[in-house]
Amino acid sequence: MRILAALALILTVAACGFEPVYGPGGAGTQLQNRVLVDKPIDREGFLLVRQLEERLGRSGDPAYALGIQLSVKEEARAIDPDGDIRRFHVIGEATYSLSDTSTGAVVQSNTVDNFVGYSATGTTVATLAAKRDATERLMTMLADEIVLQLQASDL
Repeated sequence: MRILAALALILTVAACGFEPVYGPGGAGTQLQNRVLVDKPIDREGFLLVRQLEERLGRSGDPAYALGIQLSVKEEARAIDPDGDIRRFHVIGEATYSLSDTSTGAVVQSNTVDNFVGYSATGTTVATLAAKRDATERLMTMLADEIVLQLQASDL
């Protein structure tokens, strides 16, 4: 019975046009080590570029250039009865543009956004560490969303 169910699942997946991202000719292999990401200008940009290069690889001879406009802001979310802010949200938005390096034509562009929170209930040092960690988590999330969209596209 299990073999029959597995066979039915395989046939269903094959019939729907499913193709693994990292399979032969998949979008993941088309971009791997072929994308040059713009140089970062600040800490948030550095964290985002590091995550993107970790997922896409570094290119010596890039076929694509990835330009990113990054916006990060912080909002107070929880204020205690004494008026002290106890929780913050770090909100990030990244507008990216993937261009063909030989023609300069934009292949894909889009905007991704997300947010993370951190607590400011400890010492100043603990709050700063929480903020840095939250920013790093946010850049990881934005990089994941960008890579997901690039790999889901038909290049």
